[in-house]
Amino acid sequence: MQDTGKSPRILIVEDDADINRLLYKILKKNGYAPEQAFSGTEARLLLQAGAYDLLLLDLMLPGLTGEELLDYIRRERGLSTPVMILSAKGSLHDRVELLMDGADDYLTKPFEPEEVLARVCAVLRRCGREEPDTAPEKKTKAYTFKSLTVYPEARQALIKDTEIPLTAHEFDILLLLIQNPDKVYSRENLYEQVWKGGYYGEDNTVNVHVSNIRKKLAKADPDEEYIQTVWGIGFKMKRSV
Repeated sequence: MQDTGKSPRILIVEDDADINRLLYKILKKNGYAPEQAFSGTEARLLLQAGAYDLLLLDLMLPGLTGEELLDYIRRERGLSTPVMILSAKGSLHDRVELLMDGADDYLTKPFEPEEVLARVCAVLRRCGREEPDTAPEKKTKAYTFKSLTVYPEARQALIKDTEIPLTAHEFDILLLLIQNPDKVYSRENLYEQVWKGGYYGEDNTVNVHVSNIRKKLAKADPDEEYIQTVWGIGFKMKRSV
């Protein structure tokens, strides 16, 4: 990885000492700044003490489970820190549930070091965290709708100077909508553009993410509605009547 002057901080939350040590070595060797936690409780304390660019999170942890830690990050703290699940629990149900609950990626154990690195790089790039600084010039390009302003390169969404803590997929959905505020995006179109894969119309992923975005926008601006459901088609930005 190219040295940008400040390496992304990655917290490894894994109780298996051998796997934790392996991940630490892989990340350190490739220019990242990894830190280690061996329980969910320890990870929570570290998150209270400082900010990270990415979490690598196991699910079966002592003290506080991975699912509970993810809930703490997204709901109690409202953090947008990217979270990548590394777990032996590999069923479709587990993967879908965790992604819908706010995880940004899910990799099943056992894993190959090359894939871990590729996924880490992809998540950081998607979340705009691969480069260390958010210099003012990165905020020059912006899309504004009512009191909402979205900065694509800094990957920030603000309402009246209050930052909205969006996950990577939530940000990508909102960015698509605000770039073309009068265009109606079908669920299929949103899924294919944000998740970069085929849509089979069987899950509720897009609806859940849009609902989460609405809740976060409403928390910052309870008197305004930003996203409109076009019944039978999909979603668009909601103009004032």
